[in-house]
Amino acid sequence: MITRNEAFELLKKYNKDRFHIQHALTVEAVMQWFADELGYKDEIEYWGIVGLLHDIDFEIYPEEHCFKAPELLREGGVSDDVIHAVCSHGFGIEAPNGQVIDVEPTREMEKVLFAADELTGLIWAGALMRPSKSTKDMELKSLKKKYKDKHFAAGCSREIIQRGADQLGWELEKLLEMTLQAMAAKEDQINEEMAEYDKAN
Repeated sequence: MITRNEAFELLKKYNKDRFHIQHALTVEAVMQWFADELGYKDEIEYWGIVGLLHDIDFEIYPEEHCFKAPELLREGGVSDDVIHAVCSHGFGIEAPNGQVIDVEPTREMEKVLFAADELTGLIWAGALMRPSKSTKDMELKSLKKKYKDKHFAAGCSREIIQRGADQLGWELEKLLEMTLQAMAAKEDQINEEMAEYDKAN
């Protein structure tokens, strides 16, 4: 399997925008947390790599998101199971070019990626509104209030988040609470990795 360092170099080959790098590192860390929490301790790095690479094609090919990814990933030596997982986070979504992504998330890891990806953006937007600029002191009730406000972080699709919870067989509140816990637990790791990235770039 591709190593974590190889995956990060591959990500940076196609992603230069700091926002996209931070999102990738955030989803990687959240996926690692979920792997540990859900009993997949021996797959923590694997779950993380899927999270790290999930948006590899988005910056350069936004109109072909999840359609261009297999080509870029195969060129980077990524295995088919990781490619399937990456593409499955767009399942059922119509791309700007009119195509519908038909790669279904079947493994629990893929369902977690589908559910948590969009939600991390909403949680981070909420954190930036706080005096602390942190997820560590954010409460679930505050997140639920922001989730219900359709004007807040409007680009984060509530429909996709709800579908993600449904695919996992979880109540929405469980998904919100666990993803918030994941981001709070991993915030220092993400900040340290972004500081290293900024120093190198």
